[in-house]
Amino acid sequence: MDLDSAQLLQLEESFNELVTARLSGTPTQYLLGYAPFRYLLFDVGPGVLIPRPETELLVDAALVEIKKVNAETGRAVSVVDLGAGTGAIAVSVAFEAERHNLSVTVVAVEMEAAACKWLRQNIQKHDVEVRVIESSVETALIDVKCDLVIANPPYIPAHVELPKNVIDFEPHSALIGGATGIEVPTHFIDAARRILKSGGLFLIEHFETQGALIAQILSNGFNEIELHSDLTNRPRWTSARKL
Repeated sequence: MDLDSAQLLQLEESFNELVTARLSGTPTQYLLGYAPFRYLLFDVGPGVLIPRPETELLVDAALVEIKKVNAETGRAVSVVDLGAGTGAIAVSVAFEAERHNLSVTVVAVEMEAAACKWLRQNIQKHDVEVRVIESSVETALIDVKCDLVIANPPYIPAHVELPKNVIDFEPHSALIGGATGIEVPTHFIDAARRILKSGGLFLIEHFETQGALIAQILSNGFNEIELHSDLTNRPRWTSARKL
């Protein structure tokens, strides 16, 4: 295809704008408009956290639990994703469950309006059934019980120095978990404790130094508490079963 001089100039200007934005620290995923997560590409942009590969292991654990509960009960497994962001977890669970003929109902809870825009966009893009609740985890799903809760809360301590392309562009509300990093995850644990059925499974991602403290908090109301490593062999997430 031959391009005229005006089209070539426009391409050059667009390329230069992308280079300038990248040099300023804008995340590559924001420039591309998408980020890969497991088998799907998720639309991303300002106002939403970029999905990380470390989180993919929570989906693996969720699918194992869904398959087990389906086999034991013959009914759909009710799944809640707390702090859903792009919907990477919720959409992946719904998408992969359907591929494997597993029966689920999936609810995604997200309080930030900007993130909810991306969440709904990704649900529509991948044509999955996920119910969105735009609410804080403290007030969502009152008097509701479910089988499985998955959470990737903000958990980074406020004092931790983050790369420029993260702290200058991604939403702080999705990154920082409070002064020590554990304040926000504690709210997510409280929510899981409230909404999980007895015997239900909780999966929570956390900072690599928070495993012992997370286990201590979970000791109230949970058992079978187990720390798991991420793809880089760092202690990144914990599973626990509701008493």
